[in-house]
Amino acid sequence: MEKRYEERAYILDFLLHGRGSTRPGYRAGALVQMVGEAFFTLLEAIVKEGSILKPHDRIYVGKNKRKEITYIIGRVGYDELTANAKMELPGVIEEIILGREGWFVKFFNTAQAITPRMHAMELIPGIGKKYMWQIINERERGSFKSFKNLQERTNIPDPSKLIAKRIVEELAGESKYRLFTRAH
Repeated sequence: MEKRYEERAYILDFLLHGRGSTRPGYRAGALVQMVGEAFFTLLEAIVKEGSILKPHDRIYVGKNKRKEITYIIGRVGYDELTANAKMELPGVIEEIILGREGWFVKFFNTAQAITPRMHAMELIPGIGKKYMWQIINERERGSFKSFKNLQERTNIPDPSKLIAKRIVEELAGESKYRLFTRAH
């Protein structure tokens, strides 16, 4: 299987002086914790000297020449995020979701049962059997066009907030099933 990498990521935390000597093999200098735009991969990277980044900044992290990043240290687990990064994560994820709204609307238009007793939509916090059936019945009448259209037709709470909550749960390792993230 071809390895797929994040092309863009959003900054969660900027540590001007790095982590100090908490991990062996770390280079001195500014460090960022970020979340990838495509797969919600949690990453750490060394920042180029003179670059100042702040939470919610969207930067290029792909294989070609990077403007703000010297190199990507690698993936990190949710528990390795700083308190500030954890605090920023839901809002940054919601921003990514809104930027990829069509992809997530498609999820509501195509989601299927995972097991005979559980539907993928039920894994999203705030969506139980009642909302799940409203969504399924409405999508049979016609595909949802946007989050606003989905909300107007089903009365579910803000879909981007519900999905963001789900993605944070997946990243924190609180779920057996992964809908939107991949294991690291």
